[in-house]
Amino acid sequence: MTKIAVFPGSFDPVTKGHENLIVRASSIFDRVIVAIGENSQKQTFFPIELKKQWLKIITEKLPNTDVQTFKGLTVDFCILNNAKYIIRGVRTSADFDYEKDIAQMNKIMHSDIETVFLLALPELSGITSSLVREIIKYGGNASPFLPDGVIIPDRFF
Repeated sequence: MTKIAVFPGSFDPVTKGHENLIVRASSIFDRVIVAIGENSQKQTFFPIELKKQWLKIITEKLPNTDVQTFKGLTVDFCILNNAKYIIRGVRTSADFDYEKDIAQMNKIMHSDIETVFLLALPELSGITSSLVREIIKYGGNASPFLPDGVIIPDRFF
């Protein structure tokens, strides 16, 4: 049986932390779908097509990964793609508490889907999309926090 995992997120923007989780997940699962979700509770800064381009740069050397977009519940997206695993990155205990609640709700809705938590590497644990977005918004140099090949267009400075 093929082990398919979904790594959902807003990726606004994609960071070195996201990249690390994608690479690590691709070594664990047969197939990893990096899924850009449209979250009704989040106002995004970058357009979805740009995020998709960035993620394709990251995944181009990982043949068992692909990038998709989705709306709605992650578990429903998993069902549509025959995925039995959801990958979530955890940087802090607050992240874990938040993600645990979502994982438990998902488990109630679809008992056959497992959430797998991957701990952020210590050197990446302070990187958040929110902080990187603030750096970009105010014209700072965000490149230390972005994967190689991820370029922020001038219109966002």
